[in-house]
Amino acid sequence: MTEQPSEQPSEPPSYPPPPPPGTGAGAAGPPPGDDVLWAVLAHLSYFVISLIGPLLIYLLVGDQRPFAKRQAAEALNFHITVLIASVVSGLLILVLVGIVLLPLVLIAGAVLSIIAAVKAGNHEDYRYPLTWRPIH
Repeated sequence: MTEQPSEQPSEPPSYPPPPPPGTGAGAAGPPPGDDVLWAVLAHLSYFVISLIGPLLIYLLVGDQRPFAKRQAAEALNFHITVLIASVVSGLLILVLVGIVLLPLVLIAGAVLSIIAAVKAGNHEDYRYPLTWRPIH
């Protein structure tokens, strides 16, 4: 048998490191700290003043803080969607489906709000799944 010369393993190609969050194509860098704070508060308002929190943030600080305005609009759209789903689930209690559906809607809303707040805290735009978006 003939032995073949052993090949030296070549080094894997080097790739540049990924850009930091929020600095994708067209982004001007991460948002300022106040933008992030307002965005996180808009998402976490689900637990305290649901619709009013993101609406106030959208109207009062939206002109000066574009990241906060985008996230407040997203949170407001999500809170409207959860409100509609909760009302429908509440009505479905009459046919017993809502007994299971209503807690699932509320728990999913809480979990997604926390995820959105964490993403906003990391300077990332977050889009809620299955959300009606009447406000832009």
